[in-house]
Amino acid sequence: MTTLYAGAKPEVNGLSSEGNEEERMHALIEAISSYITHYHGGAVEMVNYDGNILQVKLLGACEGCDLAPVTLHGWVEGTVKQFFPHLERVESV
Repeated sequence: MTTLYAGAKPEVNGLSSEGNEEERMHALIEAISSYITHYHGGAVEMVNYDGNILQVKLLGACEGCDLAPVTLHGWVEGTVKQFFPHLERVESV
């Protein structure tokens, strides 16, 4: 996954306009998880997406980490909302 810049959407492999919204969300979460795994030893897994609320599970080094809320809302939610601006929120389950 490439670095995010204000006002610009990065290219993410597998996140084309093809496929249904849930498939595109899954591809985006996998890209975010790959980045988190590579740089921080953690991971994020999509649990459920109903079109408005995304539920994810933080794994690996993210479990129990004091910065997990920053990862959840800063990285995951911030990135997802660039591609899915109608998303209401991201929840950790």
